[in-house]
Amino acid sequence: MALTGFSRWSYSAIPLIGKAGSLHNLDNWLRALEERHLADLTFSEVSRALRALSSAYVERRGRLKAGAALSGAGKRAAFALFYGPLHYLLVREITVAIGFRPARRTTLIDLGCGTGAAGAAWAQTFPKLPEVVGLDLNSWALSEASRTYRAFGLAARTRPGDIATTAWPTSPAALLAAFTLNELADAARETVLQRLVERGERGDAVLVVEPVAGFVAPWWNRWRDVFEAAGGRAADWRFPIELPAIVAKLDRAAGLDHRALTGRSLWFG
Repeated sequence: MALTGFSRWSYSAIPLIGKAGSLHNLDNWLRALEERHLADLTFSEVSRALRALSSAYVERRGRLKAGAALSGAGKRAAFALFYGPLHYLLVREITVAIGFRPARRTTLIDLGCGTGAAGAAWAQTFPKLPEVVGLDLNSWALSEASRTYRAFGLAARTRPGDIATTAWPTSPAALLAAFTLNELADAARETVLQRLVERGERGDAVLVVEPVAGFVAPWWNRWRDVFEAAGGRAADWRFPIELPAIVAKLDRAAGLDHRALTGRSLWFG
């Protein structure tokens, strides 16, 4: 899979890389997701739930209550089987392109970890696998994240907590906030912004990833300006993708069209 991207600063095109075991771990993780989440649900039930979940994110985002998008077994299965792998693949490509290679073992703090897919993706690019700490308010997500981290051979612990107010592990650390800040209230997001910038200025690695769609993160331009003023970088990305079989099948069934993965990032490192 070739990597291509467009950004506010330049990267050379490089091939997808990974440790010998990482692709094997990915296959095993996807297989386990499919077996577990389709054990009590039919594919049709999950694809219908994916359509409802996609509609909720696009059309009713502003009216969703916290955790409502993951209410019901069908939506949870759809999120785990579809959005989890997409997040994994996108974050893996972004972090390979960024090329962060800490010389010593580092703690990776997965803020609003969800199913752990994004954190696992970044961890796979470290020369020495980091210890991972996953923080999330949703108990189901924390359970899924624990399974994901184990599937990729990561030493990890999960903790319930609000990422705006919960204490974060101290330096040295790499902090990841992927697809989670758009779900925070404005005041909480401002608190997280201040905390992330402070950590970046102290020398920690900080990565924020969100969808490109402007309606998802209307606050993005301001965050970009704050990060860049403090010495960080912003980028937009587009990666042609061949989806894993179960993800491609759900993509078609739900009437979606992911021939490329897109995202945007903010980075201190």
